[in-house]
Amino acid sequence: MNESTTRPWTRSYDWAEVVLGAVAALSPLWMTTDNAATWTLVVLGVLIALDGLASLARPGMVYGEGVQIVLGVLAFVSPWVIGFTGFTGASWTAWVVGLLTVVAGAAAMPMANAEHIRMAGQH
Repeated sequence: MNESTTRPWTRSYDWAEVVLGAVAALSPLWMTTDNAATWTLVVLGVLIALDGLASLARPGMVYGEGVQIVLGVLAFVSPWVIGFTGFTGASWTAWVVGLLTVVAGAAAMPMANAEHIRMAGQH
């Protein structure tokens, strides 16, 4: 593990999570949605972005990556659960952002775990 992946504000996977969250949260501005789809994308997008920022600030926060994976799954299933599959753009945004969020969270998990173990060994 190189030093740049363990320093705060340097992990590319966490930056990707922030960008994905921002895209989801802002997507109702440029696509047709209903009230349920808008609020689902905004709330999940903000939560994804905030968790990405938290992971950037604290690289050893393993549970943050787990939360990111759960948020990605929620985003992915939201068009079916909330019922906005009729809005193609909003649905595809939720599916793509959800899938990429799960991938980014899973990819960042080993780095977060290694940093957590390294920090625990310093105590």
